[in-house]
Amino acid sequence: MPEEHLKDIHSLKHVHSYIPIVKWSFDALHKVFTLIQVNGGIKVLDLVQLMVLDDPFVFDLDKLPLDNPDNGSDGRVEAKWVKTRAQIDWMQTQNMGSDDVHVISGPHSEGGPLNKRGGWTSVRLNVMERAPGGSNDNVVTIDGHQAVNRESKNGLSKIRQVSKTLKYLSAFSKQPATHGLKFVSKNDTSPSARKALDKRFDELKNTDGLLPRSRFGECIGMNKDSKAFAEDLFNSLCQRRNITSDSINKQQFNEFWDEITNQNFDSRLQIFLDMVDEDKDGRITEDEVTEMIKVSASANKLSNITIHARKYAALIMEELDPQQHGYIMIDKLENLLRDAEKHKKREEQQRKAESSKQQQSTQSVIRKRHEDLKYFLHDNWRRCWVIILWTGIMVGLFIWKYIQYKNRAVYDVLGACVCIAKGAAETLKLNMAIMLLPVCRNTITWLRNKTKLGVIVSFDDNISFHQMIAVAIAIGVGLHAISHLACDFPRLIHATEEEYRPMQHFFGDQAKNYWHFVKEVEGYTGIIMVVLMTIAFTFAWLRQGKLRPPSFVKKLTKYDAFKNSKLYGAFVTKLTGCYAILNNLTGFNVFWYTHHLFIIVYAMLIVHGIKLYLTKEWYKKTTWMYLVVPIMLYACERLIRSFRSRSDPARILKVTAYPATSPYPRYPGGVLALRVTKPKNFKYKSGEYMFVKCAAVSPFEWHPFSITSAPGDDYLSVHIRALGDWTEKINKIYSDICMCTYIHKLILHILFDSIPKVKIDGPYGAPAQDYKNYEVVLLVGLGIGATPMISIVKDIVNNIKSNKEKDNSLEDGVTLQKNRMSSKTSANDFKTKQAYLYWVTKEQESFDWFEDVMNEVAGYGVIEVHNYCTSVYEEGDARSALITMLQAINHAKNGVDVVSGTRVKTHFARPNWSNVYDRIAANHRGSEIGVFYCGTPVAMKELKKLATDFSQDTSKSIKFVFHKENF
Repeated sequence: MPEEHLKDIHSLKHVHSYIPIVKWSFDALHKVFTLIQVNGGIKVLDLVQLMVLDDPFVFDLDKLPLDNPDNGSDGRVEAKWVKTRAQIDWMQTQNMGSDDVHVISGPHSEGGPLNKRGGWTSVRLNVMERAPGGSNDNVVTIDGHQAVNRESKNGLSKIRQVSKTLKYLSAFSKQPATHGLKFVSKNDTSPSARKALDKRFDELKNTDGLLPRSRFGECIGMNKDSKAFAEDLFNSLCQRRNITSDSINKQQFNEFWDEITNQNFDSRLQIFLDMVDEDKDGRITEDEVTEMIKVSASANKLSNITIHARKYAALIMEELDPQQHGYIMIDKLENLLRDAEKHKKREEQQRKAESSKQQQSTQSVIRKRHEDLKYFLHDNWRRCWVIILWTGIMVGLFIWKYIQYKNRAVYDVLGACVCIAKGAAETLKLNMAIMLLPVCRNTITWLRNKTKLGVIVSFDDNISFHQMIAVAIAIGVGLHAISHLACDFPRLIHATEEEYRPMQHFFGDQAKNYWHFVKEVEGYTGIIMVVLMTIAFTFAWLRQGKLRPPSFVKKLTKYDAFKNSKLYGAFVTKLTGCYAILNNLTGFNVFWYTHHLFIIVYAMLIVHGIKLYLTKEWYKKTTWMYLVVPIMLYACERLIRSFRSRSDPARILKVTAYPATSPYPRYPGGVLALRVTKPKNFKYKSGEYMFVKCAAVSPFEWHPFSITSAPGDDYLSVHIRALGDWTEKINKIYSDICMCTYIHKLILHILFDSIPKVKIDGPYGAPAQDYKNYEVVLLVGLGIGATPMISIVKDIVNNIKSNKEKDNSLEDGVTLQKNRMSSKTSANDFKTKQAYLYWVTKEQESFDWFEDVMNEVAGYGVIEVHNYCTSVYEEGDARSALITMLQAINHAKNGVDVVSGTRVKTHFARPNWSNVYDRIAANHRGSEIGVFYCGTPVAMKELKKLATDFSQDTSKSIKFVFHKENF
């Protein structure tokens, strides 16, 4: 029978007209199910736990307050007749007779517990105690209600029989999967997953075949941070089965697993309630709440909540225990969790209904490919025409040189090889020239801000275009070198005297071996260029991602033979050390200095182009003609940067150090917030970046950072996260100063003037600065990637304030003409009417970086802020259930989020980006929305694909334009 038909005991009211006194015998059970199937139902779990008292069991329905509206929001009985497995096991040990009659009837007894509304409280049979003052051993009092118990010979067998029958009946239909209070993140019930679970048990068990409590969490897939939570879960499951040892066998583990992965929400709810109510008295004390908050906060890496666990426990007690009894009845916590589950179900159903309405019709493969191509060209036409033009020029130059040398006498000796070599060389001249243009930052920023070229040229792709040119250069070098070394030179060496005679004018005496060509200027300059470019290309490629040990090394650690081996330990240590060295070699410094080998490469290229074998006239040696303009432009760029570096250092106004409080080594270090004076001529837009140099760290290194202040601020600010050598050093230097006393800082500043100074270079254009071109923007920042988005948000707030001030001054008749001009300028430059900010971070402490900004933004309706903390398990996970409840209570009472410490409520786990796009699309149909992203490449791919998919969906009538931040 479907479980949704077995809802609550209220349905038995309708059965009462057929069976006035229901005797819960084995035969009557089938009749009850048959009769209540139409009118609703009673939960299978409730039936089991009511019937286990004995068989037959008499339940007087007339005396239950079923029709009292105060018992529930919909007139149903609020009482949940629930017993844990521990109490069932306890009752199985009692002597129950088949002739016994257990009667639970009438109103609650005097002194019995009342619920918040004055109705009958739920009876959770946690404590079975003798009636006070009673001498009859057959009378048992349960929370004020009496039950009569007599001896039985077949009670235990009947209990087992009823339990098996109910399992059989409930197996007819699949139970609905509910997502609330999950104890494991992945609930895979496939045979392969079961085998993996058994394998993990065998790997973690002791030599006696038992799994200890300390390894239970690891065995069920929980990480080390959830160890305390896993041990509490282990204790609760053991108590439900009267297991007193600290270890369990494989059969018991499988039972535990089946229980915590049960799809029934009520089953998981009882486990969670048993974890909270440690002494199983049906009452939760403040100490129990405090302990559970600490365990949950530790599992979710919320150190601030762990520190203030006692304060938050008092807040929960104040809310759920207004009469100040000193405890919370378990049913109140149960009702809150049930309400949360119902709300989650409603949201999921609504989301599924909306997605089903917007499902696209199936298209043919050809039509879909045509649509994809059309939208691709529409979105990327600015990139496409540049690449097509560049490719066309390269092909044209190659063909021109090929035909030119095919018509010369040298073709008769060297054949097509010389044509290929010269054609590739001509493309190399072009690419080595334009290679410098994408890295002329000042020129690109000027073209972006001062001209209209941005309409037809995608300046955001300058780094990508630079990388594409590098690939083309590598291909050209390969063709040129291979053609000469593998074809041209061997033909010259092995040519006959008659064949070689026309070549003597160009190459001199005939060579006997390769050394003849290598020792010449043309030879060694070419070799030097190839070697240096290989070094630069290699380290630039390695910098794209961190190197990690192979996966098999991690797998070996699971086997005891390797764990206990000293040889294996030494091997892992050396291998890890090698990869650490390689990662250091792929850092920014190595990338920066190896990239500057290009100076030698260009010098060698000019010499190589002058000393050509087959060209003697100077005006035909065109290498210098290709390079002269780009080199001069780049030289001017470097001169400008050099002049800026000689300028006076920026005066530091404020330094704030956010230490790396997280004890987890995989997380990056702390963050340093620097606020410096803004130079007079330093004009920038939100989203742009600047370079920072600190001589105390390195006198030569400049590093780019997004500007986090708004253009209207009278200062410049950057946030620097410790992610490498340079950033770690500057963080340490200024963090040490922040820890000094005020007098010490004053002495450093006045007497010794030894506070480290910084110099700035910029600003430089970035994709995020184009946000003003859109009325609606979606800003996405991951971790420290939120910095350019914060500047945009602050700029929007400043514009809102400015517009309000202008409106007020216009009403007062003050500076009317000036305000008209400002209003006109603002109207032309500022189009944004709605902004959505999504900030995703791993650490709770990250929210301290921009706490003041978040609190200020929360008061403006045009900016919708969503903070996500990925260290917290998603809503619906048992490890975050108490945190979710605490968050709701504190935000409703104090208006502050317990995770971020701001007025902005924090979401848990990672965002569902598809739902985010869907909601924004529904709110702004027919609009063009700018999506600005700064973060890891993994999320970038998903966001970019969703932007394309939603833009191509004609039913949504919307266009998302994706922009990625580049430095």
